[in-house]
Amino acid sequence: MPKGKIKKVMEGKGYGFIKAEDGRELFFHITGLQGIDFKSLKEGDPVEFDVEKDKRGPRAINVRASG
Repeated sequence: MPKGKIKKVMEGKGYGFIKAEDGRELFFHITGLQGIDFKSLKEGDPVEFDVEKDKRGPRAINVRASG
């Protein structure tokens, strides 16, 4: 399962970006979070996730706290 850290949270918009350990930057949406409150997310928080192909490129789903 890929791991990474929260890179940016777009408050009020319901999405953000994860910097994966392999260097990729992945989009995530609030609906892809599991057991995490979107409002509590901060840059640098460790997460693990699955990757889904979207029409705009890969995105992180099933995002949960790691570590």
